[in-house]
Amino acid sequence: IMSGEVNNAYALVRPPGHHATRDEAQGFCIFCNSAVVGRHLLEQHNLKKIAYVDWDVHHGNGTEQAFWDDNTALTISVHQDRFYPPDRGLVEQYGEGDGEGYNINIPLPPGSGVEAYIETFKQVIIPALRCYRPEFIIVPSGFDASAFDPLGRMMLHTDGYRELTKMLIDIANELCEGRLLMCHEGGYSRAYTPFCGLAVTETLTGLRSDVEDPFLEVASAMGGQDIQPHQQQVIALAKDVVDKYLNK
Repeated sequence: IMSGEVNNAYALVRPPGHHATRDEAQGFCIFCNSAVVGRHLLEQHNLKKIAYVDWDVHHGNGTEQAFWDDNTALTISVHQDRFYPPDRGLVEQYGEGDGEGYNINIPLPPGSGVEAYIETFKQVIIPALRCYRPEFIIVPSGFDASAFDPLGRMMLHTDGYRELTKMLIDIANELCEGRLLMCHEGGYSRAYTPFCGLAVTETLTGLRSDVEDPFLEVASAMGGQDIQPHQQQVIALAKDVVDKYLNK
């Protein structure tokens, strides 16, 4: 990506990384892959500002810790509220010192569907990125927020992931020459995770295969795919953090 050979990439890495902290492996994660990438970009490629948009169903506590008091990275995590780790990812945990206000958490309630995620991007994530203006965007990309994941309680489906990916491509093109890297994180449905991954990589490449999602009709018809008032309340709280610290 930095050489300009490609605009974006999907790193299908294992093990996942976004829970690993400086001194502890946890949550299936040994090394915080996305944080290592970010430090490499800042120190070896001399970038001044990078941003993370973590859409894994679990909070990206390892990435958060890596830049907790550092404003060279904007760390954003949208996740299921108080799921894992249960004491991290709260709205009021927004960094400290030089990093105060540069850590944005959106802990959506369990059962949040596609519209709640899209509104989170529209109301919080995209405005935050526009305020911060990163030179590179990294996405810790878990598919455990899908409707069929055995470890999560959210309701995303392949068309939802396509829409979110398209929004990230557009903002990356607007702000940072299209520089967008996704690092694979969670996703524990052997039946459904591959379809979610395919939807994202097809959107990144602009190519469409003839593979159809056989579960999409069921997932998109699930009750609660529309945004609910209690979900909008959380989004509004996260938006207040952006308005207070970044929208100056």
